[in-house]
Amino acid sequence: MLLIAAVACFAVLDTTTKRITAEVPVLMAVWFRYFFQALITSALALSQKGGTTWKTEHLGMHVLRGTLMLIVTLTAFFSLKFMPVGEFTAIVMTTPLLVTLLAARLLGEHVSIFRVLLVLGGFAGTLVIVRPGGQSMDWIMLLPLALVLANTGFQLLTSRMTRTEHPMTIQLYTSWIGTALVALPLYLSWAPISSPALWAGMALMGLASAAGHFLLVMAFTRTPAAVLMPYMYLQIGFAVLGGWIMFDHIPDHVTLIGIGLIACCGTAGALLTQLEVRYRLGR
Repeated sequence: MLLIAAVACFAVLDTTTKRITAEVPVLMAVWFRYFFQALITSALALSQKGGTTWKTEHLGMHVLRGTLMLIVTLTAFFSLKFMPVGEFTAIVMTTPLLVTLLAARLLGEHVSIFRVLLVLGGFAGTLVIVRPGGQSMDWIMLLPLALVLANTGFQLLTSRMTRTEHPMTIQLYTSWIGTALVALPLYLSWAPISSPALWAGMALMGLASAAGHFLLVMAFTRTPAAVLMPYMYLQIGFAVLGGWIMFDHIPDHVTLIGIGLIACCGTAGALLTQLEVRYRLGR
């Protein structure tokens, strides 16, 4: 349930991002997203744990996580500026399959041929959406693929850090590291904002991001990555719904086939994970 709530927040973030970046420079929107998230996280963390929230023995890992999160955010914002929310989310949702595969390999566990086929099926669905060589293919479609690679490293690192770090500490460092990194080149794209709706939208981005990532860390604290990842495919449904409500966009039939293939591979991966867990418990 924590993970489902997290992916719902991420869908709200993506839908709002697409609306905001149509009128606000991307780099500026990214900074405000991080700044509002950092303020919200700081208020919660300091009220609960005080100054001890900053204590960590793994500062380098926090910097790496914050940097990976920033890469994910930048590629996501530029992608959403030009792509529909549903198609973008479907491509990004190949991340859980890749994370599940790599998590198993890094832990030294056996990876079945069926799980490898699920990963290949997920990427086949991505190719259906991207359609290399087709008229719908554009360079911007490659950005979500770069996001998948960065997000895979981010998710695996998050799973590892939750073993030793408090969720609030992880969230606090990630938020402020992202804010600081984007602040350096911010002057290049600064633009005045007079619309209250835009300010409200950017605040909503920060709130949805802070809530989503905190819920994600809480989920990782309680359950291994290989078990959680398949259920992140629910974000596709939330994203398509958001795109329909906000932009009156429904993916075409070919794209829906690709989205369906990715979702089916994710669902099959969830069932496979459950069977493996039951087998281990039974043994």
